[in-house]
Amino acid sequence: MISMKKVAIANYGMGNLDSVARAVTVCGGEAQITHNVHDFEVAHYIILPGVGAFSRGIQNLRNCGLEEVLREQVLGQGIPLLGICLGMQLLASKGWEGGETEGLGWIEGEVKRLEPNQSDVRIPHVGWNEVVLAQSSPLFQDIPSGTDFYFVHSYHFSCHVQQNVIAYTPYCGGFVSAISRDNILGVQFHPEKSQRLGLQVIKNFLAL
Repeated sequence: MISMKKVAIANYGMGNLDSVARAVTVCGGEAQITHNVHDFEVAHYIILPGVGAFSRGIQNLRNCGLEEVLREQVLGQGIPLLGICLGMQLLASKGWEGGETEGLGWIEGEVKRLEPNQSDVRIPHVGWNEVVLAQSSPLFQDIPSGTDFYFVHSYHFSCHVQQNVIAYTPYCGGFVSAISRDNILGVQFHPEKSQRLGLQVIKNFLAL
C-alpha cells in the first residue's frame, strides 16, 4: 500500500485554510491544518497560505512559534514549501503593508503596494487574470503560459533576483505572480480557487 503524502498547512490565523485543505485532498495529499511543530517535522510538503496584511501575518507566524520549525524543515531539510498569496509574500526580505516589516527573507525582494498605471485599474486586484511564464517550472507542468488564475490582493512581490521569477501577470504595469528558489515556491494567485488548472498547480507541487 502506498502511503499518502502528508501536507502540513500552516495555521497562523491568516488564511482560508479549509479550501486549501480540500484542494490538497482532491489532489491526493493528506492535508493537515496545523500549528503543531511535530506535524511540520513529519510532513512531506508544507503549504503556507494567507490572506491579509504582511505585518500582521509575519507577527502571527512568529507568535505561533512556526518560523523556527519552518526554517529548519524548509531550509535545513529541503522539504518543499508552497506559499500562497500572503504566504508567498512572507517569503520576501521585507514588506511595507502595515509599516516596514522584516519577512522570512528566503527569497530576496520586497512586498510593495500595487500602483495603478491607468485610471480604470482597480486596487485591490480581485478576479481572474493571466499568468505568463517567464521560465519553465515543474510547478506549471502541463499548464499553458497565459492561463487565467484567481487573484485577491493589493500588494505584490518585487523580486530582486530575476532567476527567482517564474511568472508575471500583466496588471498594474505587470507584477510577479510566481516565484521559486530551490525547494521554495510561491504563487500570488489562489490555486485552490482557480478550478481545474489551479488544482493542477497543487498536483504539480505534490509531485516535486
